[in-house]
Amino acid sequence: MVNHQEKTAFIWSIADLLRGDYKQSEYGRVVLPFTVLRRLDCIQSTTKDQVLARAKGLPETADPEMREQALKSASGHGFYNTSPFDFPKLLQDADDLADNLKAYVNAFSSDIRETVGVHFKFFDQVQRLEDADLLFRVVERFANIDLSPDRVSNMQMGYVFEELIRRFSEQSNETAGEHFTPREVIRLMVDLLFTEDGDALTQPGVIKTLYDPACGTGGMLSVAEDYLRDMAPDAKLIVFGQELNGESYATCKSDMLIKGQRAENIAQGNTFTTDAHAGRTFDYMLSNPPFGVEWKKVEKSIREEADRGFSGRFGAGLPRVSDGSLLFLQHMIDKFHDDAPSKLAIVLNGSPLFTGGAGSGESEIRRWVIEQDWLEAIVAMPDNLFYNTGISTYVWIVTNRKPARRKGKVQLIDGSAMWTKMRRSLGEKRKEIAEADIHRIARLFGEFQMDGYSDDDISKTFDNTDFGYHRITVERPLRLNFAVSPDRIAQVEATKPFQNLATSKKKGAAKEQEIADGERLQADILSTLRGMEGDAVWTNREAFSAHLKAAFKATGVSLPAATFKAVLMGLSERDPEADICRDRKGNAEPDADLRDNENVPLKENISDYFEREVLPHVPDAWIDHSKTKVGYEIPFNRHFYRYEPPRPLEKIDADLQVLGREIQALLGEVLS
Repeated sequence: MVNHQEKTAFIWSIADLLRGDYKQSEYGRVVLPFTVLRRLDCIQSTTKDQVLARAKGLPETADPEMREQALKSASGHGFYNTSPFDFPKLLQDADDLADNLKAYVNAFSSDIRETVGVHFKFFDQVQRLEDADLLFRVVERFANIDLSPDRVSNMQMGYVFEELIRRFSEQSNETAGEHFTPREVIRLMVDLLFTEDGDALTQPGVIKTLYDPACGTGGMLSVAEDYLRDMAPDAKLIVFGQELNGESYATCKSDMLIKGQRAENIAQGNTFTTDAHAGRTFDYMLSNPPFGVEWKKVEKSIREEADRGFSGRFGAGLPRVSDGSLLFLQHMIDKFHDDAPSKLAIVLNGSPLFTGGAGSGESEIRRWVIEQDWLEAIVAMPDNLFYNTGISTYVWIVTNRKPARRKGKVQLIDGSAMWTKMRRSLGEKRKEIAEADIHRIARLFGEFQMDGYSDDDISKTFDNTDFGYHRITVERPLRLNFAVSPDRIAQVEATKPFQNLATSKKKGAAKEQEIADGERLQADILSTLRGMEGDAVWTNREAFSAHLKAAFKATGVSLPAATFKAVLMGLSERDPEADICRDRKGNAEPDADLRDNENVPLKENISDYFEREVLPHVPDAWIDHSKTKVGYEIPFNRHFYRYEPPRPLEKIDADLQVLGREIQALLGEVLS
């Protein structure tokens, strides 16, 4: 066996051939599919003759599925190639190299044709290389590297491919963050995912499943495999994934092929609309879904599934259309086993922690997760950690089987200050998490201090109910005074009910008649009101209402109830000294303009809170209990806020004096 780093360096050097004809961010589109093809070419070399012989012996009318199985059996692998060409033979016909290479790819089994030909868009690259007079040189370089299994094991080949993916992703800063997660972030997530299960994972012959619904190029799946292999060499991890982006999907699937794993477990498609692994459940899940992904394009499908409640994936609620992060979380929870432990780790931005008030989709999703006692921990990570965004991010750990000591508890770990500065920025990525800090965070998670605080207050533990609250509606009574004055009569004229009297939806003569009748009623109302003008101000609505009705009766004006109410309100103004307006049952009517809301912690009695915090300030207030809602939010930053006192005034004053003198000196130079 050879050192995989030597192979990586050799393949990486091939990218130098592309300089000038390709952008750096495009190198991977050539090198990655060629690496896959060369690896498969070397793997099949020992059984190629058997495959060709078996292909010749199959009738042309053979069932395609039966033919595939027969040729795979002859190959001894999960793929085959029926072309007489291999990489060395392709070089023997330089004039027809492009056509022969395309025919060679099309002779692979269907899954390889799809991965390389369709999703990598390999034929476009072949033509582009041919036009740039580079194709022969690239094929020649790959033909000179031996990637056969007896020289490079599946494990080593996996390392080679992962390293190539990482390097090419880092060169494509503008898009890397969409499909590639920094390795130290994945390592931290895997540590958090496996750290409590160490004993179970080291049992002989253990087999576990891992799923990533937004797997990108497969980095999370690969790192998880490597970690488990180091932790428990006898353990086996079967990985599954789904990815929307075609090129990333092809890269991930190629990684599985190269390692000799089940490439069919990687699916392409939109996870929100097409669950490629419907009906499956998993032991572990990892994901770094796109931050703030909008789901408007697939809104109809998602809402239809949400309408099915918990028979679908989105029964807890729907977040706002502009951010589907919590849809990914619900999708992953839907993959929990019913009768066995499952655990997930997901990277989210800050919005899912607190966006949305009580009763909103986001709050209801948080409420569901926390009240089910599934949320185990949240870790705050440093900003500027990802390639395409500098925002702060958080790792959520969610499980359906909390250890007994964690029941009813949620752990928050502030790792935002645990970072080292990179020597060279990669896009927005300016920081990285050192190995020591990864171990420190994992240790804090594993130790789980029940008393609530540990390690300089970096880790804090809370009860589930600490994140819940009652959203109460505080009402205050409506108080109005009334008067009949030119200004208030003008207010009546401005009301819509008054103006609508002189409108009609009818046609022809009936419309004209209705408008004329309305205009007469308007004139009668104004005439009656002007006859009532005076300086009197009424502070009791019931008394003034009776007075107004009597005035209209005296002038023979009959008003519909809605019109009378509009006139009454037009003649009113809010007055804190006026009597309370009451309904027919004698209950105080609320003033919508004075309505307020309070968030009362779930642990606190609503009545006690109201008497202590509200009534001393507004003694006439009351709670409308019919509007009370339960909400959940996780104010992470508030729990870890550290007060930093301002600088002493004398120091600020001294700095200002220095600046003043500098300004005076500069002005002197200008004026001289």
